[in-house]
Amino acid sequence: MTTVKAVIMDEPAMQRALTRIAHEIIERNHGTESLCLVGIKRRGLPLARIISEKIAEIEGAEIPVGVIDITFYRDDLTSIDDMPHLNATDIPFSIIGKKIVLVDDVLYTGRTVRAAIDALFALGRPGAIQLAILIDRGHRELPVRADYVGKNIPTSQNEFIAVNLAEIDGKTSVEIHGIA
Repeated sequence: MTTVKAVIMDEPAMQRALTRIAHEIIERNHGTESLCLVGIKRRGLPLARIISEKIAEIEGAEIPVGVIDITFYRDDLTSIDDMPHLNATDIPFSIIGKKIVLVDDVLYTGRTVRAAIDALFALGRPGAIQLAILIDRGHRELPVRADYVGKNIPTSQNEFIAVNLAEIDGKTSVEIHGIA
């Protein structure tokens, strides 16, 4: 059982963080040429879409968005489910030679990002891979660092971060939960 300890970000705070990330992506990449966003299934996709819309507002350029499923690239696959469910990877553009910005909601151990990079390389060799994360909660097990971070929230091992998105959860917020 979990309890909500605090609401870390409300919807306006999340929008500000995503707007800042969009600006940072444009600045670091000197514009939008060869830029593509790939959301890590599930909450990474809506976040990637929001960032793409914000880049379009700022630069007037449409940035392609895809989604990647990491199910078969996880290193804990057998401990999750005897019959894992494959979700669709849908990247309707070639990633070869492109600047790919992987997008996800929470960075924790780094294992999800490692799996996503493996899944991307199965599709081709991008020119570069960058990582955009809404929340970095620490506790890395792999040497993974986000290039763009909405907010750093140090947590204990007895806490977890819930990123709520309207299209999935019916509300938009970031909460820290305690495990009771």
